[in-house]
Amino acid sequence: MWRLPGARAALRVIRTALEKLSPAEAQSQTAAGAMERAVVRCVPSEPKLSLSFALADGSHKNMQRDQSEPLGRVLSRIATNALKGHAKAAAAKKSRKSRPNASGGAACSGPGPEPAVACEPVVKLYYREEAVAEDVLNVDAWQDGAVLQIGDVKYKVERNPPAFTELQLPRYIMAGFPVCPKLSLEFGDPASSLFRWYKEAKPGAAEPEVGVPSSLSSSSPSSWTETEVEERVYTPSNADIGLRLKLHCTPGDGQRFGPSRELESVCVVEAGPGTCTFDHRHLYTKKVTEDALIRTVSYNILADTYAQTEFSRTVLYPYCAPYALELDYRQNLIQKELTGYNADVICLQEVDRAVFSDSLVPALEAFGLQGVFRIKQHEGLATFYRKSKFSLLSQHDISFYEALESDPLHKELLEKLVLYPSAQEKVLQRSSVLQVSVLQSTKDSSKRICVANTHLYWHPKGGYIRLIQMAVALAHIRHVSCDLYPGIPVIFCGDFNSTPSTGMYHFVINGSIPEDHEDWASNGEEERCNMSLTHFFKLKSACGEPAYTNYVGGFHGCLDYIFIDLNALEVEQVIPLPGHEEVTTHQALPSVSHPSDHIALVCDLKWK
Repeated sequence: MWRLPGARAALRVIRTALEKLSPAEAQSQTAAGAMERAVVRCVPSEPKLSLSFALADGSHKNMQRDQSEPLGRVLSRIATNALKGHAKAAAAKKSRKSRPNASGGAACSGPGPEPAVACEPVVKLYYREEAVAEDVLNVDAWQDGAVLQIGDVKYKVERNPPAFTELQLPRYIMAGFPVCPKLSLEFGDPASSLFRWYKEAKPGAAEPEVGVPSSLSSSSPSSWTETEVEERVYTPSNADIGLRLKLHCTPGDGQRFGPSRELESVCVVEAGPGTCTFDHRHLYTKKVTEDALIRTVSYNILADTYAQTEFSRTVLYPYCAPYALELDYRQNLIQKELTGYNADVICLQEVDRAVFSDSLVPALEAFGLQGVFRIKQHEGLATFYRKSKFSLLSQHDISFYEALESDPLHKELLEKLVLYPSAQEKVLQRSSVLQVSVLQSTKDSSKRICVANTHLYWHPKGGYIRLIQMAVALAHIRHVSCDLYPGIPVIFCGDFNSTPSTGMYHFVINGSIPEDHEDWASNGEEERCNMSLTHFFKLKSACGEPAYTNYVGGFHGCLDYIFIDLNALEVEQVIPLPGHEEVTTHQALPSVSHPSDHIALVCDLKWK
């Protein structure tokens, strides 16, 4: 286990140096300077600890022992294992000597000395150069930095080193689309880990490429060549089509590194789907905006939990090729689309928790963005921001029904709602949430902004529910942007499930809604709940009122908006939406060239 300052650079130097040595030289240097490693995993919540090491005969031992067991019992067991290993090695050696040689004679011309009877090796554990008493419990005995001695061989104990608990490449890998491995770490983090990508040598290449470690080329019939990419995310080129990829990764925690692992793709790199709906849009977003601008994206990316149902495949999206609904395929498109916008703020809806942590975070981090997540029920909301422009000052997320019931801020609204028990019951059953993040400019600490993100109730007859949810949202945002951080501007993104003709949109844009608006009876007279509402803000839809932001077989309409505070922000540029021909190339959305049933809204905003 290395414990060097600048460990990432140091490991590269060590690795490069070893690759230049002959196998004999490398083995000699290892024997002369480095101890073997004994890896201990000991977690307080688990009754057993694990101990892994390799014996001198080459066999690998992985022991599970009670944490409360005395050390002496483990050492005795190790000694027994070592003795058995020695006996096996001696028997194998004797068997080799007794084999006939190529001419049919015996391998040895005369009798040799009988091998000495093996004695059980001395096994000791040392900590700070003192032997650890055998009555010390395992949980206390196996400390990081201790030395395990088995006969003449010494092992450096590494307690809870960084380790990958999950490592997986996507099923679909396409040229031109970023490849992001799904991984989980224990005792480490991806930012401190090392990654190196290889691609399969062209079919028919018999010899490994020069400079590729033997461990990467001799384990399978394939030979591999380095890509020179040492990041977590790799984007294959057209030259990689037909080839498999290999990832060599070493987990780290900022101070030390754990055992490396390698992962080969099960599939070859395939050609991409051709032109995607977002390719033309990327022509407007080739570069990150200047400091005075805030490129903002709002996008419902279609949760996997909804896309992978039989109902979705047969009723909602029967026109979409089944493979194009699979998460591994859609993630390729989502990652490429989002990274290509070079955005400063991204608000996403319908984000699966695993998609956030295993796909979006690593892919967007590689392009300079950091994210926060708020779960709803089966999926949730995610907000990403560019780290070079903003830092996260605070978060103020709420659940609408919880806030309405318990926050005094909404006391007046709740008093109006209790007059309509049927409507109240329905409103309080909804799991919708609001994500609110306060960002501070890294260039000018006096510049702060309140970024809100939501996904309102979906049902076509839920107009009155969306009105009440929006009233709660705006009151909460006002509290954050006026009481907690007086005067900071607001960007409010989301899938509001409301067209421009609805009461919700009218309420947001005009600042009020009368009690006789038809949406108060959106689900019939039984749930009617007439009330007048007002809000404090002066808001505008930054991207206007597009013909649609959602286009499926049975419906198309504008449901998504980026509302901005007109007192503090103005629109510099709206990135054009895909043309109608692009959207309907495969009948509707999603499709092989578009990963969601919604279309991302993208605009450049400017501080006033």
